[in-house]
This record gives sequence, C-alpha cells and structure tokens, in this order.
Amino acid sequence: MENTSAVLAFDVGGTDTKAGLVLGADPGQIPEIVDIQRFRTALDPGRPGEVLVDFLAELVQRYQSQHPEVRIEAVGLTVPGLVDEVRGVGVYAANLGWREFPFRAVLEDRLGLPVAFGHDVGTAGDAEVALGAARHADNAMILVVGTGIAAALYVDGQRLKAGGYAGEVGHALAPHPDGGLGIVEGTGSAGAIAKRYAARTPGFDGGAREVLALAKQGDATAGEVWADAVQTLAFSIAQAVAMIGTSKVVLGGGLAESGDDLMLPLSRRIDELLSFQPRPELLRAALGQNAGLIGSALKAHQRRAEWLAASGATR
Repeated sequence: MENTSAVLAFDVGGTDTKAGLVLGADPGQIPEIVDIQRFRTALDPGRPGEVLVDFLAELVQRYQSQHPEVRIEAVGLTVPGLVDEVRGVGVYAANLGWREFPFRAVLEDRLGLPVAFGHDVGTAGDAEVALGAARHADNAMILVVGTGIAAALYVDGQRLKAGGYAGEVGHALAPHPDGGLGIVEGTGSAGAIAKRYAARTPGFDGGAREVLALAKQGDATAGEVWADAVQTLAFSIAQAVAMIGTSKVVLGGGLAESGDDLMLPLSRRIDELLSFQPRPELLRAALGQNAGLIGSALKAHQRRAEWLAASGATR
C-alpha cells in the first residue's frame, strides 16, 4: 500500500468522532476504509468551532505520522445540526454549540488541503444513493431512526438542502397517539419508544430493543408503544410519498436493526395510508455505520477536483 492516496474522513457526533482513511476505488465500487478509530469529540462551550478545528488538525497529523505509506489528498468532515454545505458553514448545532462557523474555509487554511464539509445524515444518504441501497433512485428518502430522527430527501436526482433546513423529519408534526399533534421523533424514534414505555412501566430502564422483545412476549403496553412508533413513521413516509413523490425509502439507524419486526408492519401501514400513489420500496440501509465516512470521502474527491481546478493544478 506504499504511496497510496486516500481521503481522511471524519464523522463528528455529539459524543464521539469516528475517523478513517478511505482509499480510492473504481467508479461504482464501495471503497475500503483503513484504520477506523473513535475519539471523544472535543467540546468547549466558549469556542466550540475553534476547538473542533484544533482537534481535527491534530488527528490529521496523527494519521499521517501513523501511516507514512498513505498520501492524504483531501479531508472529509460531516457534522450534525444545521449545515450550509454550499458555504461550508456549520449554521447551528444545539449539542455542540457553534453558530455560523466557517469550518471548510478555516480547515482548508489550517491544513493546506481541500476539505469537504457536509451534514452527517445528508452525507450518509449521498453514499446510500451512490453506492448502497438507494442506488439509481431519483426520488428517495434515507431515513435514519435512532435516538432522534433525520432524513436525506432526494427529488429528481438531487438532494434537497434548503440551506441546511431540509430533512428535519424528526421535528415535523404528526398525529400524536394521545390526541393533537406532536413531533415525529417524540413518538417514532428509538429514544421515544424507550421513554414512553418507561413512563408507563415503573422500574424499566431498557431501550427500544427491550421494548420490542417485551412486545413480542405479549406485553400489551410494549406492543402499543411499538405500534404507535410504526404509525408515526408510516405517516411521515406517506407524507413524503404524497408531497415529493418518494419511490424508495431506505431505513438506517438503530431502529432499522429490528428488521422485519419494523419493516413488515411499517409497509402495511404505509399501504393503508396511501390512496392512488405508487407504494414506495422499503429497504434497510446497505452501508451501515460507515455510510457517513464513505459519503464524506465522495464529497472530498469532488472538493479536491474543485481545489485543483481553482489552483490550475493538474495532478
């Protein structure tokens, strides 16, 4: 692997940051990722953007020293929150603290390398569309259901961005089981499943997986909480089908690991909610936990081409 070129990709979360060297691959092929590591995300309420830049710059140096046989040609970075990918700016991150921080410009100046900057779920969605379960889909919804809920939405082959505001499915409104309206992730997320069951079952301290197991054992409360989550997710997906013509839905995140226990009732409920619209194809994500790193590397290759074109370079 001597003198191999690679992209160093970072997937920043509220608690951990995942990093890995993504090697080059032929078009249409899933790239190999070398030396995936996890680190505690650097946090500083007083200077949240700056401390993350310092942290990432140190990791770039560390990876380069640990892998002298690899030539890092670009860096890819994904973060949560509101992201303006066109400007390369982290607009707002509630858990991490920054507002309007110009990550791409600051990192490129600091590293002297092209840097791609994107939204974590949007970038993972791009990878699923390019190389995974949503390949060749022009109208798709990559729905990540974990502690919260977010989506990457594609219409006519393009991901909706809206300055970072598109895809916040978890904060869209849906009918609440107790009446009225509530946000989707308040009922449909893995976190909500555990929280709603615990509120009705003193002493329970498990997660959504345990609620599902109890539901399958005949626990009526667990079954009701699970069914409420399925109903809410189905409503959200049916809305996307009706409003933007979504034809393929790819489910990722922890809840998708439930397999047919989620997919089958979800498909049935979507079918009941739709009328004349074609039923969307429902699939599990194919790239798993590495989708963000792969998508980040794809964006980094594009950014490098722009960088070289702007500098007049040819290699």
